[in-house]
Amino acid sequence: MSTVPETPPTPERVVADLVFLLELEAKGADHFVGRRRPDGTGRVFGGQAIAQALGAASRTVEDGRDVHSLHAYFLRPGSDDLPIDFRVKRDLDGRSFSNRRVVASQDGKPILNLTASFQVPVDGPGHQHPAMPDVAGPEDLTPDSVIRRQIAEIMPEGGLKRLLLRDFPVDFRSVEERDWIAPQKRAPISHVWFRTIAPLPDDAALHRAVLAYISDFQILATVLQPHGKSIHGGQIKAASLDHAVWFHEPFRVDEWLLFATEAPWSGGARGFARGQVFTQDGRLVASVTQEGMVRHVG
Repeated sequence: MSTVPETPPTPERVVADLVFLLELEAKGADHFVGRRRPDGTGRVFGGQAIAQALGAASRTVEDGRDVHSLHAYFLRPGSDDLPIDFRVKRDLDGRSFSNRRVVASQDGKPILNLTASFQVPVDGPGHQHPAMPDVAGPEDLTPDSVIRRQIAEIMPEGGLKRLLLRDFPVDFRSVEERDWIAPQKRAPISHVWFRTIAPLPDDAALHRAVLAYISDFQILATVLQPHGKSIHGGQIKAASLDHAVWFHEPFRVDEWLLFATEAPWSGGARGFARGQVFTQDGRLVASVTQEGMVRHVG
């Protein structure tokens, strides 16, 4: 009996699914529930937990105060089989700043702690240093999704192949050549352009949440570049330990952004990386840092 091939979802549908994933169900008294990803890999992606926790914190802050920083600690692996419970503490509501603490839990156990700070927009001295890196533009680069599919075509069936073939709401385009399975040793510096594959609503808070979601991609992989290792190669076990994002200026995640990352240190089964996010016209709009666990398997 012949079967009809499943029609791939449109880019708009894939991005709408991301927006739906980041929406929260209010339970009252600064209590929210985040949706689970039905096609997940078994473990909750850290960027999802961060973005949903930021959304929970934002829901308790009055209009006109924008998040300018978040700091998160990953405590336990989360499960894609369960929704995430978010409880918010209102630590400060001052004249210019508000501060929130969020505990994300599953099955009664915390998986992530996040603190976020919000500010009323005001004028002040301004500068930017350094300048945006001089790299090839996104129009001159092959989408990472095309390269991933080429790799997946010669792989046996399994979880990694499904991950490489999964429809993803973000178009990543790496400046440096990338091998997800057997990379060559190179300097711990990376540049990747990204934007959502379809437009997002005109909601600045949503764009910041989506950037928080994306900021957990790529950055920890930079730590492994000098060692010629890959998170997907089976030789390294890696997991995010803590993650911070500073939001500097307005931006849109459905327009091209450059994520420039570097990893100045690794050791003791940990690695540290930092990144800067630039608009295509050179504005520095966000900074990111992350420390992760990186252990040899076996």
